[in-house]
Amino acid sequence: MLQYRIAFMAIAGKEIRRFLRIWQQTLIPPVMTMVLYFIIFGNLIGRRIGEMGGFDYMAFIVPGLIMMSVITSAYGNVSSSFFGNKFQRSIEEILVAPVPNYVMLAGFVAGGVVRGIMVGVLVTVVSLAFTSFTISHVPVVVAVILLTAILFSVGGFINAMYATKFDDVALVPTFVLTPLTYLGGVFYSIELLPAFWQGVSQLNPILHMVNAFRFGVLGVSDVNVVFAFVMIGVFLVVLVAWALWLLDRGKGLRS
Repeated sequence: MLQYRIAFMAIAGKEIRRFLRIWQQTLIPPVMTMVLYFIIFGNLIGRRIGEMGGFDYMAFIVPGLIMMSVITSAYGNVSSSFFGNKFQRSIEEILVAPVPNYVMLAGFVAGGVVRGIMVGVLVTVVSLAFTSFTISHVPVVVAVILLTAILFSVGGFINAMYATKFDDVALVPTFVLTPLTYLGGVFYSIELLPAFWQGVSQLNPILHMVNAFRFGVLGVSDVNVVFAFVMIGVFLVVLVAWALWLLDRGKGLRS
């Protein structure tokens, strides 16, 4: 319906303007962090490693670093923004409006997706200063980066729903996302691990996202790409249902 589309555009537009207004804090820091990874892991350590997966080590880690930046940016944007709205009680203006919960969720998620993709594009451009590569499967690249940005934007929304103070917003990124990302095949191929740990690594959803994206860029993957898409889809459906359930209950929104 027209009014729902207008509401969605209003929420999404507000979210996009918010992070663009402070682009020095939302877009530049993650790019600078990735530059340090390129210099330290790619140039310094990569020279000693040589090739991995049939590619120069720098080229091998580029897809993983792009995905890392998309994940952290999309998640952080929604979790901080929605909790900020809760803390300032400005979220009440949306709650009293005749807007369905799914429209509100979609609006906040759209802001996280746009920021995640923008950061991912910037990191990709910066990576070209360190190495060169060609994209093997464009549809796979687009699908993976879009689905991943949506997935972690919804995850950030759920985090903000449960959070009762600003420290709570940082708990999941610090103790869950960061370990899973570093163990998600960003800097190495799981083929280097013993069989047991390869099996354990398969339980890490970020491993599948990173490898599906690496397949789209380089044409190689440590996991079955079809299964990776299935896993992303399942997690996305579960998190969206969870977020809508929390909104229906008014978790953290009603005092």
